[in-house]
Amino acid sequence: MSDVNRAGAVAGWTRVVTARPRLTLLLALLFTALTVVAGSGVGDRLSSGGFQAPGSQSSYATAALADRFPDSQPNLVLLVDTRGADPDSPAVAAQGRQLARTLAADPDVAGVTSYWGTRAPVLRAKDGGSALITARLRGDDDAVAKEVKRIAPAYRGAHGPVRVSVGGNAEVLHEMQTTIQQDLVRAEMIALPITLVLLVMVFGSAVAALLPLGIGIIAILGTSAVLRGITGFTDVSVFAENLTTALGLGLAIDYALFIVRRFREELAAGAAPRPAVATTLRTAGRTVLFSALTVAAALSAMLVFPQYFLRSFAYAGVAVVLLAAGAALIVLPAALVLLGDRVNALDLRDLLRRRDNAADRTEAEPGARYAALARLVMRRAPAFAIGAVAALLLLGLPFLQVQFGTADDRQLPGSAESHVVQQHLRQDYAGSPVGAITVLAEDVDSAHLAEYRRQVAALPGVVRVEGPVVGKDARSAYLTVVPDGASVDAGPQRLVGEIRAVPTDFRASVTGQAAVLVDTKHAIAQRLPWAAGIIGLVTLLLVFLLTGSVVVPVQAVLLNALSLTAMFGAVVWVFQDGHLSGLLGFTATGSIETTLPVLMFCVAFGLSMDYGVFLLSRIKEEYDRTGDHQASIVFGLRRTGGLITAAAIILAVVMVGVGMSRVANTKMLGLGIALAVLMDAMVIRTLLVPAVMRLTGRATWWAPPVLRRFHDRFGISEGGVPRTPAGTAVGAAPRSGEQRDPEPASRN
Repeated sequence: MSDVNRAGAVAGWTRVVTARPRLTLLLALLFTALTVVAGSGVGDRLSSGGFQAPGSQSSYATAALADRFPDSQPNLVLLVDTRGADPDSPAVAAQGRQLARTLAADPDVAGVTSYWGTRAPVLRAKDGGSALITARLRGDDDAVAKEVKRIAPAYRGAHGPVRVSVGGNAEVLHEMQTTIQQDLVRAEMIALPITLVLLVMVFGSAVAALLPLGIGIIAILGTSAVLRGITGFTDVSVFAENLTTALGLGLAIDYALFIVRRFREELAAGAAPRPAVATTLRTAGRTVLFSALTVAAALSAMLVFPQYFLRSFAYAGVAVVLLAAGAALIVLPAALVLLGDRVNALDLRDLLRRRDNAADRTEAEPGARYAALARLVMRRAPAFAIGAVAALLLLGLPFLQVQFGTADDRQLPGSAESHVVQQHLRQDYAGSPVGAITVLAEDVDSAHLAEYRRQVAALPGVVRVEGPVVGKDARSAYLTVVPDGASVDAGPQRLVGEIRAVPTDFRASVTGQAAVLVDTKHAIAQRLPWAAGIIGLVTLLLVFLLTGSVVVPVQAVLLNALSLTAMFGAVVWVFQDGHLSGLLGFTATGSIETTLPVLMFCVAFGLSMDYGVFLLSRIKEEYDRTGDHQASIVFGLRRTGGLITAAAIILAVVMVGVGMSRVANTKMLGLGIALAVLMDAMVIRTLLVPAVMRLTGRATWWAPPVLRRFHDRFGISEGGVPRTPAGTAVGAAPRSGEQRDPEPASRN
């Protein structure tokens, strides 16, 4: 694409979005109102599961056992506290049998088993203070969530001489979904006022500060409507709501900050509102578009994974990114045309300080500080590069000890009823071992099943084998294998493979927590190279189209990945090992849910590239104008350093709001990404990027001739300004409204 064609396209786009600004804003308001209606009730249609890999052996066995042997897979547990009485006393026994009969009569309930119906010791607490009634709720995750919401209140609380508490996986998932929705509202109530205050501090103008919030609201409401539509075709995780709020606010603020800041620069240089918007779209608007495509690419990589938990974040993430960018490139320019110089109105900081040159100080001093920092870093580039890399790698060392596990009731706060019930099962019921492995045998006869049971019992690490329990057709049965250790331990996971390797003349399918974990890890490992390849290739291509260099994209990918080391190290040190668990209010499980590192990598990588594109675009713009490599780095950091830091702090506030959730996985997601964003803005962009670009010198901008010609034809540069000949770069006249750095740098 020629420069003329690109300029014409941008000019045409500018005319479209600014020709009728009032109509544009009216249509945006109508769109927002429609999304409110379309997205209503989306929370009730979201699911709490999605961690298992569909199509895996454990997934098949779980579904088959639930259908044929509902007793083997109970998802509802009634913990009957006898209030000090003996469970076999007449009054307690009568009440227990009555509860079991009432539960069994419910058409949505199957496989009810109670202590009073079986007298099985495994259903009676070791201290005799309680007993169990277990059942299987029919249907998929959504159906089970509705059933437990209806059933649980009828059984919870006092019933004559006993008191009932509700637990089981169904209640855990329901309580988790309810808690997440409540926490999301609380996070919004906390994050929005703080964000508004920070925006006022950054912009100095209440009018300018409200613009990013408006863009964020459009993106969040629009994404809720998109998710509402997607739930009609596939499952969507309830956790995706948190990402929608965080990314919607964060990216809208990023994009609006960048565009409004550039618009104000053009106004300060003497441009009228419409020409200022045109220049802003030609420069900052292109950068926002590239940034959005990069973030969307990173998030879309999660579509390659089979678990709908991960796929849900791709649905929500891509939608909110594109809506935030669309609102920033359509609605925001129309508002800026109408506001003009009034974008600087209502400077609330005047209440705290004198007005003398307030705007000049606000704009100039942070830029000067970042310019000075860039010069310092480049003078000591090897020391800063080695020191920063070593520090980040050191912070990431705990991740080498990561243990992967599955989500369970311990994600909930210790006071949650389902957590309390499950904890009683772990501690007080010898017959409910954590990590039991279940084997479904199909098309089997008794002789082969007995021999198979003997071989499984002889495997190392098997404590005992219970069963078999034979089905009504006498051709199917299941065994319960109790391993030595919990499901997250290496022994039970190895045992799953050994059981599957036992030769049989019938079909044997293995499930249980350890088997689910093995299959989940296998599914993720199998598709992880594809996800990494998508992220890497798209990022390399987009950054190349922006810069015309083959070196800069490689630097960007490597430095972005490096910025995530502190996040992963902190996740293991805090959430796996339990440091700060008392302060942060969660229960450490000794493992990290298997899918979460993938999710956190994709989200944090995309956000890091967001800031990287902002910085690189301004550096490239200045390099195209002057040909001075080092001066361009100083210019880029001067113009974007404060902006990136402010955007990172605001996004971190939003993510910390998410991280205040009472659900441990959500807490880890929010706090981990907040840390990654801050490390990227304050270490990678301000220290490592200037140091590495100084070390690579003018070779930073190298590309082979064939790729250079490709970029000349298809690439997009922000400034669109022809480069000044190298011999006249230093000391060239600045553009209107710009100041040249007082210390010209050499051209290495």
